[in-house]
Amino acid sequence: MAELVVILGAGESGNGAAILAKKQGYDVWVSDYGNIKDTYKKELLSWEIPFEEQGHDEAKILQAGLVVKSPGIPEKAPVVRKIREKGIRVISEIEWAYRFINNSKIVAITGSNGKSTTTTLTHNVFVKAGLDAALVGNIGISFAKRVALQPADWYIIEVSSFQLDDIETFRPDIAVLLNITPDHLDRYNYNYDEYIQAKFNIFKNQEAADYAVINVDDPVIQAKLTETKIHSQLLTITMNEKLFNQKNGALFKNDNIQINVNDENFQQSINDLMIKGKHNYYNTMAAGISAKAAGIRNEFLRESFSTFNGLDHRLEYVATVGGVEFINDSKGTNLNSVWYALESMTKDVVLILGGQDKGNDYNEIMDLVKEKVKAIVCLGINNDLIHQAFDNVVTDIVDTRSAKDAVKTAYFLAREGDVVLLSPGCASFDLFKNFEDRGEQFKIAVREL
Repeated sequence: MAELVVILGAGESGNGAAILAKKQGYDVWVSDYGNIKDTYKKELLSWEIPFEEQGHDEAKILQAGLVVKSPGIPEKAPVVRKIREKGIRVISEIEWAYRFINNSKIVAITGSNGKSTTTTLTHNVFVKAGLDAALVGNIGISFAKRVALQPADWYIIEVSSFQLDDIETFRPDIAVLLNITPDHLDRYNYNYDEYIQAKFNIFKNQEAADYAVINVDDPVIQAKLTETKIHSQLLTITMNEKLFNQKNGALFKNDNIQINVNDENFQQSINDLMIKGKHNYYNTMAAGISAKAAGIRNEFLRESFSTFNGLDHRLEYVATVGGVEFINDSKGTNLNSVWYALESMTKDVVLILGGQDKGNDYNEIMDLVKEKVKAIVCLGINNDLIHQAFDNVVTDIVDTRSAKDAVKTAYFLAREGDVVLLSPGCASFDLFKNFEDRGEQFKIAVREL
């Protein structure tokens, strides 16, 4: 009898893991503590995969030889504690998928901010170069589902710290760490060091032939590097010429991106890039140096960088109404994202901020708020922390409970030539289904003005 593989969670990640287990001939059981979405339920039924919802059959789960845990389920969940107590192995979906990729290669990208943009841009370059590359992970179809249904030569994966928590052998050929700022600390016992270590897990199984792409301008990464042995080849990205590795590094200087990998050189002016802003120059360097490490020719980097115009809900221009520009950065769910968004603004800002707070320290954006923000519109159920931080800094702070009210209020507070920026710095689940829902409602409200 085949080993029982239990999948905890029946979302994109869990279903992908379940389908892969079924295809590989395992006895598989899917268990979700909440309601399973109809689309995922139909998928499980079509694959004849048994499942349960609205609770866990712990007796059945504890018979598992292996548990694949979806990234959204915390360690403190009672069922996870019982699985651990019994000594059953728990792995993440990316670890499970990795075991079945055969000779395919991986570019894995993590960081507190910029993952989605960098992953999408990297995939764009690989596709332009004619490679069989799949865009997977946090950004769309799960890694496991793609391995099960449509294997590719290259997997370009956006990975979160939660996915990296439960890896054993997962080893990217090219691993990218963009930055580390406090995020999801509620999942790490409010211990920043645990979160930092989770991000660094991306390198832990790498070998000498692999590449580690690291942003050496990030002080948290720099500090961790002094105590961490990286076994792969280091490719650094920086805006500080003193830190530039001329053999294996990328540098942004004088409005120019320069990339060198193993004596292969690439240069492009930022005037030829579609995406703008300091954070996007880091993202572009990371994507470019990863592509060069994979042996992709310069012409494909140049073509991709000059045509790629970013992602929905990430500093997305919506419209200009009465001389007021509206920008949707709903994907900005932590304060570092807000910092980058504000840093790229050149006009006075009416900032729409708030949602489900994840332990924010608003001092992180205080200087930029003082410099650029004329008014704050709070969009959340509990806005107390925002008021505590900014009531004595910003003259106008108004509470709202819907995207429509937030947009109307922001428009009222703005003047011709201003920007209304939705960059919430918080999760969306207090008022919206997810950040996409928040961004879409914002765009609808702007168009109704």
